[in-house]
Amino acid sequence: MEIINHNFTEDGRVNLKVYIPDKSRELHDFPRPMVLIFPGGGYGFCSDREAEPIALSYNAAGFNAAVLRYSIAEHSGYPAPLADASKAVKFIRDNAESFHTDKDKIAVCGFSAGGHLAAWLGTKWNDKEIQKAAGVENDENKPNALILGYPVISGREPTHNGSINNLLKSVPDEEKESVRNLICCEENVGEHTPPAFIFHTADDAAVPVIGALNFARALSRNKIPFEIHVYRSGSHGLSLANYVTAKSKNSINADVEGWFDLSVKWILRTFNFPPEF
Repeated sequence: MEIINHNFTEDGRVNLKVYIPDKSRELHDFPRPMVLIFPGGGYGFCSDREAEPIALSYNAAGFNAAVLRYSIAEHSGYPAPLADASKAVKFIRDNAESFHTDKDKIAVCGFSAGGHLAAWLGTKWNDKEIQKAAGVENDENKPNALILGYPVISGREPTHNGSINNLLKSVPDEEKESVRNLICCEENVGEHTPPAFIFHTADDAAVPVIGALNFARALSRNKIPFEIHVYRSGSHGLSLANYVTAKSKNSINADVEGWFDLSVKWILRTFNFPPEF
């Protein structure tokens, strides 16, 4: 396993950690898809439970993986996290050959607030203001697929107010409504939005499932391929929903645990991977 660390800020506050499995004569040598992970944390922190364990699981499934520690807390104001995500996608695409990655098979995978960041990138990657802030052009920052775990979707009620407040806190009052329009992912889906895999639980008490349903409806309306799984019951922040990422017994859910294998199959279908041997 090769692990590459790249800092986007001098203090290492915004950091990309890339996990590349070793090559072997016993394994195929196709450039792999990359899964870029955005941990959740309400834009106040980045959850370790939704970071490296997810990356290593996707490595074991045959993909390259990376974790972005994006702008949070006092640095989380609009548009900083989205600029960070854009830079990360461009960095992976620019280094695709050395990362043994197919530059046209980059999926972003986010959880909770990280799910908002992934959906936000999927709907606003082509925003000229964002591209200027990130130093990217054309489709250098466009993800090829979205994986959204119990995502914050909307900038309006019902939503996770803590996440949205962290994004809006540095925005002047007179500009808040216009910026809120830009961070409402369900309102910005279009033909430019990549395919999406979504999972959520119906009784999530922290992030209302209606956001995921509205995002799926917007994808359907725009004829964007998607797959959505809504599980009957499960607390917020389940991550892999197994003992690997469990912080308590409530974090283990045998039904929800199935999302990961379903996402792997979805990635393989969406990216038509692997190519024929």
